[in-house]
Amino acid sequence: MRQDNYKLGYRLARGSSIAALATGLLIAVPAAAQTVSETEATAGEEILVTGSRIARAGYDQPTPTTVIGEDELRLGARPNIQQVLNDLPQIRPTTTPSVSNGNTSTGTAPVDMRGLGTNRTLVLLDGRRFVGEGNLNFIPTNLVERIEVVTGGASAAWGSGAVAGVVNILLDKDYDGISIGGNVGVASRGDGFRYGFDAKFGTSFADGRGHFLIGGEYVKDAGVIDRSTRPNLNSPDFIPSGTGSELVRDVNFGNVTLGGLITSGVLAGQTFNPDGTLRDFRRGTSVGAGAFPLRMVGGEDGINLYDTIPASSPFERLSTYGRLSYEVGDATFWVDASYARALSNAPFFGDYTVGGALGLPYLTIQATNPYLSTAIRDRLAAAGETSFTFGRYFNDILQLQFRGLRVSKEAAIGVDGTFGKGFRYKAWYSHGEVESEQSLNNSRLVRQFNNAINAVSSGGQIVCAINVDANPANDDAACRPLNPFGALNASPEARDYVTGAQQSFSTTKLDSAGAEIQGDLFSLWAGPVTVAIGAEARWEELVSSRDDFTIANAANYGLLVFSTPTSGGFNVKEAFGEVLLPLLKLENAVEVDLSGAARYSDYSTSGGIWTWKAGGTVRLFNDLLLRGTRSRDIRSPSIAELFSVRSINIGVLNDQDNPAGRLAANPAYNPTPSTVTTFTGGNPDLVPEVSYTTSIGATYSPSYFPGFSASVDYYKIKIKGAITALNGSSLTLACFRGSTAACDRITRDATGTVVQVAANQQNIASFETSGLDMEASYVVRLSSVGANLPGSIRIRALATYVDKLVFDTGLTRVETAGDVGDSVLRATPKWRGTLSATYEDASFGFDIRARYIDGGNFDRTRTTLINNKIASRTYVDIGARFKVEDRFTLFANVNNVFDRAPPLVTVNSTLYDVVGTYVTVGARVNF
Repeated sequence: MRQDNYKLGYRLARGSSIAALATGLLIAVPAAAQTVSETEATAGEEILVTGSRIARAGYDQPTPTTVIGEDELRLGARPNIQQVLNDLPQIRPTTTPSVSNGNTSTGTAPVDMRGLGTNRTLVLLDGRRFVGEGNLNFIPTNLVERIEVVTGGASAAWGSGAVAGVVNILLDKDYDGISIGGNVGVASRGDGFRYGFDAKFGTSFADGRGHFLIGGEYVKDAGVIDRSTRPNLNSPDFIPSGTGSELVRDVNFGNVTLGGLITSGVLAGQTFNPDGTLRDFRRGTSVGAGAFPLRMVGGEDGINLYDTIPASSPFERLSTYGRLSYEVGDATFWVDASYARALSNAPFFGDYTVGGALGLPYLTIQATNPYLSTAIRDRLAAAGETSFTFGRYFNDILQLQFRGLRVSKEAAIGVDGTFGKGFRYKAWYSHGEVESEQSLNNSRLVRQFNNAINAVSSGGQIVCAINVDANPANDDAACRPLNPFGALNASPEARDYVTGAQQSFSTTKLDSAGAEIQGDLFSLWAGPVTVAIGAEARWEELVSSRDDFTIANAANYGLLVFSTPTSGGFNVKEAFGEVLLPLLKLENAVEVDLSGAARYSDYSTSGGIWTWKAGGTVRLFNDLLLRGTRSRDIRSPSIAELFSVRSINIGVLNDQDNPAGRLAANPAYNPTPSTVTTFTGGNPDLVPEVSYTTSIGATYSPSYFPGFSASVDYYKIKIKGAITALNGSSLTLACFRGSTAACDRITRDATGTVVQVAANQQNIASFETSGLDMEASYVVRLSSVGANLPGSIRIRALATYVDKLVFDTGLTRVETAGDVGDSVLRATPKWRGTLSATYEDASFGFDIRARYIDGGNFDRTRTTLINNKIASRTYVDIGARFKVEDRFTLFANVNNVFDRAPPLVTVNSTLYDVVGTYVTVGARVNF
């Protein structure tokens, strides 16, 4: 391997990972280049390879690994680490500010590799689990040196959760100096304003034996609140068209308005103006029958459920980290701590459960309501009408607002060292907590709302009817009458009476400890046999609660979001080992290595389970590397899946497991029993999901073409016993179709009649996915082209092809590879890729990147959908940097330069950009 290619443009800090540096070929080259000359590693340097516990210079690990370094972290000026990762083709952007709008995951930033779910991708910080794994808002971007992404099962090395792969975020722990930076950004339409600043300080002391690092980052993003400013987000929905259906824009409620629509009697078809007067309902094209169908297309008075949901949710985050280390002989003792907070405060839905939207009951308004004008009351009286039905979407009085605050606190201590002839050891302990406070403000209180909306006139005053009726037991002195006619006409006192805040609190705790030793046991004809052994343990706990007001009104909220809380915990103790066995080494001709790893995990909830991994590499003539792995991996159940409160319901069940045959066998059999006991909620008997992963690939770094490297890897993942829940009737159908796991959840009496079903979380489903990962890069110093040419150029391409992504519940088998519509769960394009080019010299740098996202079906199950095809999208990003005397840097970045619009979607787009062109500028100074 050629050293100039490895070191070009990359600062090698003391203690950084030599092997991972080589893996990345100056951080940017793909997994094709995964070795470095053993003469480059010194005894004092830490080597970390995320795909393996074996950390040895010159080791070609068989697991594909993509490295994100300085260039990728800079591209796109992303506001957090998660959004940097989302640009990788292997990562599905399942939860982002433009996806999690309108739900309580707003403000979180997890990683979802392969579209298998965020709980099947393990995220590490410097090779350790951390309590904020599911929210990368907690990681300060300015302290990250690089990120290693292992695209394959790695449970034998790292434990539960490493099913789709591992993301290892490596901090620049040895940074020396001071760096201060700031940036601002805005969308081309003038919204989406974002600003942030960061700083870090690192210094050595005691003649280099000690080192101190501290840093942090603050980001505030205003989001894009008005979704109508973005193309193809203006309330599209499916409507009938001929013998099929069509996805069209501007589909609205046809029976409710913002001011209120009278839907019965002499005034039917009249809507209220803001001042309480009436005018004709300016309707659109009706979808469906009747005078007031549930939906219409267009219409000046049209309103849709999602009109108040942001296109991109606002968020605010602060993340800090500090570390102190000191060398004593051959050991380095260290301690680190972090504090972070992530806040989201965004509009939610209006309360759609009242006022007739979505086919729910209309309100009934009395004809004598004193908030009606005299003219309106007289017309009703003249028609002999005592009341009318009223349809309204209350996005003023009952506009819900979600606020989520999550605070992470974590500290760890540890020691790294060497002994004997090159043996290394490390040990650590960490404790972390994430405290979450969530509230849904402006929630409707049903009893109070019903009281307030029934207003009467008494003694020249407008009062609540319950306070003047003949039954004093109904009185409520706190009741304030509410004017529902026209927008923003309710008094502040009435709004306070009819609404309240739902609040939920939770604390997640993680204690983690581990120790490991590795080194060369002895040498064979082809090289040393290296082993790594160790043990780990962790304790996880979740405690959640609600405030007294929320508990007292749980049955009184119009839209209850925070239901019964979950509390519980588990622990796991593990031992692992890994071995690297060199089989053959013919200098400059052939090298063959085999590796194996195993881990035994003992869970307090389900007992012991094994994971393993076997792999091998063959290097031919220094240029071509062939590699392959086979692994057994696991995901243990989450605390919520285990311990969410178990509910018992008794009711009717429709038995779909061969009812005709059962009735013929026993006339006493009942196919629709009315007193079936159904259990829902968590399931403490869950066991870990089990996955099998196969990976086969090759990398090529030709000696005749210095600086070029390419790789291609095939992957196949099968997950058995995936955790999901089916209702009782669906369980009987799944049993009928051959699912033994479903049959085990059903209890029948002697006649064959169902008497009990366990419809809680079960190990009943399966996943299967397969495809190809491809990567290529080229790095060249321009001085090698022309002696007087300054700087260097780096080109990198990444692509992923997904052949299949199947989720099977035993009842339904759903293939989503090639489906890209936003309403498809786990929608995944067949192809995703990026192509980037960077020029860098001593005073100037320029980046350009193209991000390709394949098109496909909106939803293959919608066979009669007329416009069921979505075209591909290519987004272009550019960036530039200007350096002044090596200390001061000005930079600018433009994402989606050509303002490529998203496809037509029903709510939001997981895969495609909805914000549009976005410009970021900033500055940084280094000392």
